[in-house]
Amino acid sequence: MDSSGDTAKAVDIYRDTWVRFLGYANEVGEAFRALVPVSFVWGSYAVATAYVTADAVDKGKKAAAAHGDNPGKTTRVAAAVVDTFVWQALASVIIPGFTINRVCAASLLVLGKTTKWPLPVRKWTTTAIGLSTIPFIITPIDRSVDFLLDSSLRKVYNEGKKHD
Repeated sequence: MDSSGDTAKAVDIYRDTWVRFLGYANEVGEAFRALVPVSFVWGSYAVATAYVTADAVDKGKKAAAAHGDNPGKTTRVAAAVVDTFVWQALASVIIPGFTINRVCAASLLVLGKTTKWPLPVRKWTTTAIGLSTIPFIITPIDRSVDFLLDSSLRKVYNEGKKHD
């Protein structure tokens, strides 16, 4: 309990700290795609994928500790790892990366057809549009992935409840 008498919730380094922003690295990479070498973009995906993998491993270790030597421990650990990895891969890497990629591609195309701005200005504008889109897509994507997993994969291993 903390000083106010409330039960303190353990801090999840992968979800409650600055480390969470590593999951958004690929969106930033996609936003800068028009300005940087493609290796930078792929590097941003490597950072985001490392984050996703580390979070999944962490949730697996926590599930193992929580289930001790109880029957079904292996299944619970596997479910925790799979749930976290699939959720994070979809909600943090695949869907937002694709979304920002398409927003930026469309922006660059529209700016090219509707303005006479020089290419560097169009590219920087595209990057700004991509970066400014990120905060608006996070919650809808997270909720959609929750719905998708609750309606499918989670029904298989834990009756549709999100793994904490």
